[in-house]
Amino acid sequence: MQDDAAEAAGQDGAETGPRSRTRIQQRNIAMILEAALEVFSAQGFRGATLDQIAEVAGLSKPNLLYYFPSKEAMHVELLTGLLDTWLEPLRRLDPAGDPRAEIMGYMRGKLEMARDYPRESRLFANEILQGAPRMRPFIEGELKRLVDEKAAVIRGWQAEGRIAPVDPHHLIFSIWALTQHYADFDMQVRAVLGPEVADPFPEAARFLDGLYARLLGP
Repeated sequence: MQDDAAEAAGQDGAETGPRSRTRIQQRNIAMILEAALEVFSAQGFRGATLDQIAEVAGLSKPNLLYYFPSKEAMHVELLTGLLDTWLEPLRRLDPAGDPRAEIMGYMRGKLEMARDYPRESRLFANEILQGAPRMRPFIEGELKRLVDEKAAVIRGWQAEGRIAPVDPHHLIFSIWALTQHYADFDMQVRAVLGPEVADPFPEAARFLDGLYARLLGP
């Protein structure tokens, strides 16, 4: 059977940029990243191996290495793609909007992401728990600037008396903690709630709505 990587190379030669990728290359890259996400989210970066990722992807290890030279390259690719999606709800926080609606909308957006992207949440959590060796420049740079910018918006709302005077940074941290918990500790949540609760997210949303409505009341 003709190896997919060899076939892709035969079609494209040395050209492997995004614009020149064949359908085979695009398919294999998607398969590899999906497999890497599955393995990294379960095993962490240190516990994951190229052999595990190749097995989940259904590709040979040489085929895997044709597209990505190392597991670190896959990990960085996944994290880079994740961060734009992960930060979009915070970027949407509108200074001209209603303060409580904007903050609670952000909280609900984060909870929906925990529901819809649990593996991505665990991938990011594992990176942070390891000291963010691959993402530290982003966290200390772009992420910090974005959080500081939105914290200033929240302080402005507080100065106008439109929401309660709570520390903006710790408010944002609390939203991260209370929403991402449902992804990062999914097994624990479901075990404690029991099998009669098939989906914890609707009740989580009602609880967090009430919690933040009381917290933010001016």
